[in-house]
Amino acid sequence: MSREQRKAEAQASAVSGVMTHRQIMMVLFGLMAGMFLSALDQSVVGTAITTIANDLKGLDVQAWVTTAYLITSTIATPIYGKLGDLFGRRRLFIIAISVFVVGSIAAGFSQSMYELAGWRALQGVGAGGLFSLAMTILADIVPPRERAKYMGMFLAVFATSSVLGPLIGGLFAGMPEIMFISGWRYVFLINLPIGIAALIFVVAYLHVPHHPKSGRIDWWGALTITVAVVPILVAAQEGQSWGWWSGINNNADGSFNNPGTILLYIIAAIGIISFLLAERRMGEDALLPFSLFKSSTFTMSTILGVVVGAGMFGGMMTLPLILQIVYGATPTQSGFLMLPMVLGMMTASILSGRMTSKTGHYKRFMISGTAFMTVAFLYLAQLNADWAVWQMSIGMLILGAGLGQLMQTLTTAAQNSVEPRNIGVATSAATFFRQMGGTLGVAVFISLLFNSLKDKAPAIFTQVFGAIKADPSLLANADNAAFKQTPEQLMGQISKDASFLAHADKVLAHPIQQGYAEAAAYVFGISTLVMLVAFVISFFVKEIALRSVSGVAANAAANAAEAEAAAEAKLAALG
Repeated sequence: MSREQRKAEAQASAVSGVMTHRQIMMVLFGLMAGMFLSALDQSVVGTAITTIANDLKGLDVQAWVTTAYLITSTIATPIYGKLGDLFGRRRLFIIAISVFVVGSIAAGFSQSMYELAGWRALQGVGAGGLFSLAMTILADIVPPRERAKYMGMFLAVFATSSVLGPLIGGLFAGMPEIMFISGWRYVFLINLPIGIAALIFVVAYLHVPHHPKSGRIDWWGALTITVAVVPILVAAQEGQSWGWWSGINNNADGSFNNPGTILLYIIAAIGIISFLLAERRMGEDALLPFSLFKSSTFTMSTILGVVVGAGMFGGMMTLPLILQIVYGATPTQSGFLMLPMVLGMMTASILSGRMTSKTGHYKRFMISGTAFMTVAFLYLAQLNADWAVWQMSIGMLILGAGLGQLMQTLTTAAQNSVEPRNIGVATSAATFFRQMGGTLGVAVFISLLFNSLKDKAPAIFTQVFGAIKADPSLLANADNAAFKQTPEQLMGQISKDASFLAHADKVLAHPIQQGYAEAAAYVFGISTLVMLVAFVISFFVKEIALRSVSGVAANAAANAAEAEAAAEAKLAALG
């Protein structure tokens, strides 16, 4: 196709809002590149964070590098949705990518952990728009009935990033220098070429008309949601170390240590009440209009998303720990060992998307998706340290199949349940609540894991040090050198890198591996109950027939109808 033909095609789509399959695919490449930025960044940093913290001499504050990103990305999500409705998604998506890339470059040249946390917060501001805006733009250009099969491609991006992230993070962290720059800095700098590619595709091919909505910007909503969300996220990240019901904590010398989780809960409660009052006052101009919840489909699919997010992320975060501790995999290897889940997710998302497009029905995949995940967690709840890797793979494959059916279906249901003019705010709201559910799920389930492990610790180390006492020559083996440490030091090393357990004598390694396996099985059992609740909720989601026109086309028709009605009213008044 010549340049003139492409230009004419773009001009035609900008007027009509109807895009060819080729145009849609080119836009999708840009959207997926943007989403890949966000998804990859979350997994790639986790693998390299210890190396980064050691280099910047800030191991004790490494958690804030993750927390800062999480806070700003979560808060920004609903704000992008509303601003996209007001000012146009294309413009906001370009801004989101640009902010993320600038934050990435700055993070790559950070000289301290506090500076890195600040730039990670800026990255989060950009990342908050990458997922929700991509999903909303897809809703703008593709009818709901056809949308599911395209969403499968988005899920493939996330699945791929979950494998590539640990590999890339481990690769860069393991290199002292690349072109005279510390290897770990490329964990952030790699976002520059990906971001530029995303910008090129979006700027060149995303040409759809924007029908702006008149309304006020909900500044009070943005402020109060910040007050509500930040304490919750900080408590979720730090509750394990601070204590879930801790008061203000000072050091022995009287200096301030942390505010305690109780104070955070109080601030969050004040923020939630203030946010609800602000949103009620703003009406349809609100960041999260209450009118969205008049649709039972939106309400129930959102509730389902929160429950699924809690069970899904809470259980899934346990898997890499088990692969590393029980099976002795490195963080990089654990990414590859999770390929069965990726395969299940990609296969199920493609098949469910095609079937949704063909039949127009999506509720069946909410039911079957939650059923698959319930069965997967129930199966994994039988875990013990003597399982072979292939036995773990069966559970991960079933879990991925459930995820693949659910994630795109929940988004499609939320988008299809509201008027086209509210697709942006509906998508961001659904994403926001799912993120909050996932964040709280991770906090609760990881806490359950380590509390269970703490209870088992005396029995574990009785076996380990009993074996050493019975046969002191075990410590002569270089592979058992870690067991010369105290129990506290040994647990600390396991939390950073447990790969030495794969080479240690079984009599020493097996009690630790079995303890972790039993603690994980307990977490998977709780996840089973959570997903069982989600399975029941899925039956109460009312299925609405999928629209056959895209969001842009529907908005154009609505605006034309309003203009025609206004013209007729004007003629009637003159006559």
